[in-house]
Amino acid sequence: MGIIGVTGASGQLGSRVARLLAERGAAQRLVVRDASRAPDIAGAEVAVASFEDGAALREALTGVDTLFLVSAHESEDRMPEHRSAVAAAVAAGVERVVYTSFMGASPLATFTFAREHSLTEQLIIGSGLRLTALRNALYADMLPLFVQDGEIRGPAGNGRVAWVARHDVARLAAEVLTDAAHADRIYDVSGPEPLTLEESARILGRVVGTDIRYVAETDEEARASRAGAEEWQIAGWAGSYKAVATGETSVTSHTIEHVTGRRPWTLEEFLRAEPDSWRHLV
Repeated sequence: MGIIGVTGASGQLGSRVARLLAERGAAQRLVVRDASRAPDIAGAEVAVASFEDGAALREALTGVDTLFLVSAHESEDRMPEHRSAVAAAVAAGVERVVYTSFMGASPLATFTFAREHSLTEQLIIGSGLRLTALRNALYADMLPLFVQDGEIRGPAGNGRVAWVARHDVARLAAEVLTDAAHADRIYDVSGPEPLTLEESARILGRVVGTDIRYVAETDEEARASRAGAEEWQIAGWAGSYKAVATGETSVTSHTIEHVTGRRPWTLEEFLRAEPDSWRHLV
């Protein structure tokens, strides 16, 4: 199977994937910015590199056959980081990239960062690498972080989200990383049920044991409530909610169950299985 490279291995998704690969006995190289933060996984190599340092990343990826490329942190312009990472992968001789994209990725997507994901998918394909794109829905893990003073506020209207847990995305990633039959594919990746934010808030409140409600904002109210932040941050934050309103996040796919043989958690199942995600609300 060759060596599997895992970027973002110290993060919440990358570390999960690395542990699942270890359970399969896969040879892997964990690419991190800080070696002291790399997960302690027997048999895994650790390489220190960042996307910005193309030379170090090329060295870190030399000998890697399949790369799990976790998208860079959201910023005003993260495309230079993605271009550097893809160039390093090509130079190092990587054959296939499994990339964490976003549902609805398109040059015309409402969510500004989904446009960057589309550009990155095309960059990977255009470079000659074989792409497996995981177009993930909004992470269920993020929902509790949207709550401020008992409310989730945003311009999402009555749109729906098929929240997906990182736990299930990691299971899927481990499968596609270890099976080249998933090359040259783009997968929509979601949880099993599309929920409005009103329904999502009600479920979260029921699990936490407190009243949480969704307040629909207009675009103007949303921008005003985030006054003081940089424009790219406001556009990205508001765009994520507006993508819900337009239906771009409502896709409910069967990818996880089809590939892994087990359906993903519902939102409530996730919240009950991982209470640390919402303990700050108690």
